[in-house]
Amino acid sequence: MSNLKQNVKIMSENGEVKSRRFRFKDLPGLLKRTAIAWNDDDPWRQSAIVAYYAILALPGLLVIIIGMLSSLYGTEIVEGRVYEEIKNIMGASTAKSVESIFRNTRNGESSWVSTVIGIGALVFGATGVFYHLQISLNRVWQVKSEPKNSILQYLIDRTKSFGFVLVIGFLLLISFILTAMLNAFQGYISRWIPDVAFFLLKISDVVISFGVITVLFALIFKYLPDVRIAWRSVWVGSFITSSLFSIGKEVLSFYFGEASPGSVYGAAGSIIIILLWVSYSCLILFFGAEFTWIYARHYGHSMAPRSHARALEPEA
Repeated sequence: MSNLKQNVKIMSENGEVKSRRFRFKDLPGLLKRTAIAWNDDDPWRQSAIVAYYAILALPGLLVIIIGMLSSLYGTEIVEGRVYEEIKNIMGASTAKSVESIFRNTRNGESSWVSTVIGIGALVFGATGVFYHLQISLNRVWQVKSEPKNSILQYLIDRTKSFGFVLVIGFLLLISFILTAMLNAFQGYISRWIPDVAFFLLKISDVVISFGVITVLFALIFKYLPDVRIAWRSVWVGSFITSSLFSIGKEVLSFYFGEASPGSVYGAAGSIIIILLWVSYSCLILFFGAEFTWIYARHYGHSMAPRSHARALEPEA
């Protein structure tokens, strides 16, 4: 544990930090302390681990999420929206590779036994990325899971991870509905003020995307780690994380488009692009988690391990 985290932990336990309101002049100091703690927790290694499991989880995530949304919007519409988003971030070749992965997974013909096993494998794979993200967030927030029944807790954690897969599908559904409503509204007002309608749609799309990402980060910070943390810390941390993520997404999109880092790997280039994107995104997520931890401790907000976990002791 870093000296910074050790000092903050001791101050909080001694009651020297009392709950107080956020002040903007504290932000530079909070960000500096966050950067130090983030670097001390070896985020590069943690991000690489999550990125590896994200590759394994990709087929299951695609099948489950697209399957959920297709019942309302149709497979072609949902696939087109998902692949267009991937294309904007990672490039056309990666989007085609992801589409190929999804179609190969969905169109496989087999017996009912193989189908059941396949579904189980997809669910297990889809939850893997969130399960290992939970482990990494526990490291960030200095808690360790020590359940009495490790097998039962493992199943509970996997179920929780599957719940986050469903949450992603639900948030995407809300995003699709709001976007459809905005498109209809744009078609109505564009008859009189077409230029205003165009910019309104663009701004609204950015706001909706930012809101969905903020809610997702808030739910991850609140419920995924083995720690209880106040909502007031969670919302601030998720807002900061979403802001950094939105900026990082544009930077990564430009980087992948201009530098083409996956081109030197030939056929494996698309996989490398996905690994890089997930890894860089996790670096931002872990920074946001560190900020949430620092913020909660600095302002004296409640934060305690869950019943099956314990706080890690400061290193000597």
